[in-house]
Amino acid sequence: MLSYKHEIFLEVARLLSFTKASQNLFVSQSAVSKHVKALEEEYKIGLFERLGNTVKLTPAGQLLYQKLLVAKQLQHELHQEFTALSADYSPRFRMMIGASTTISLYVLPPVLSAYLNKNPNIQLTLKNRNSENILKALLDHEIDLGIIEGINKVSNVTYTPFLTDDVIAVCSAKNPLNRQNLTVQDLHNVPLAVREVGSGTLAVLEEALAEHHLKLPDLPVKVRLGGTEALKNFVRVDTCLAFLPRQAVVKELESGELLEVPIQGLAMRRQFNFIQRRGTENNLPYKDFVQFMKRHYSKRE
Repeated sequence: MLSYKHEIFLEVARLLSFTKASQNLFVSQSAVSKHVKALEEEYKIGLFERLGNTVKLTPAGQLLYQKLLVAKQLQHELHQEFTALSADYSPRFRMMIGASTTISLYVLPPVLSAYLNKNPNIQLTLKNRNSENILKALLDHEIDLGIIEGINKVSNVTYTPFLTDDVIAVCSAKNPLNRQNLTVQDLHNVPLAVREVGSGTLAVLEEALAEHHLKLPDLPVKVRLGGTEALKNFVRVDTCLAFLPRQAVVKELESGELLEVPIQGLAMRRQFNFIQRRGTENNLPYKDFVQFMKRHYSKRE
């Protein structure tokens, strides 16, 4: 079993930050520094090089980090085998999950409470980033499970379908566009508000436009905003047409605050996928988490 100070070292090495590691682990920064110092004294070698406000791994630290990643994988396998042998075996476990904005804000929260009540020994951390950065976090071992929009073809990553959602055009209820049915060509004359580069929502929009031989730079994009909530808040008070996930605007559509604007021939459906580093798909409790979420949403669809 990995010791607590090894777990702390792994987190600092993964993030290259004592501050971020202390936040993720819910311990003080001084405690993090104390445990890392204890390891350095135990091995009689420096593990981190301090460079002002930043740190980097020394060659010894890099070696220890790589070996501990292997040990952590073996620990996962041991936990699984013990669980198969005894239903009473339930170790404490810290899950690191990352999800794109729509999933983080609108899909997972209603279900997480039920999952954590069923699994009281699990402490879960959810990181909210766009799809491109979630994939990067997975490859950098910052997270062990991601949920993203679409599939970025990476050979050492596995993709498991989760659910589908539509991206729709919406505008403020006060916007004259709310009484119109638009065509794709009409978009040349309508100010647009879209998500930032790297967003899965933006990628779906660009793919749909490409089917009509259109590119986003050819259209009157008024603003690009980082985050779904920022985009919603902007379009509430502006005359732009925005493209947002249906999951993200359910309440606003029901209240009439935002209205869907049909665009003839522009279909924007996307697939959300669980992503994991190849070879880790059967690691508990991530496997159970994936199955729990899929069961919940399969009942709704």
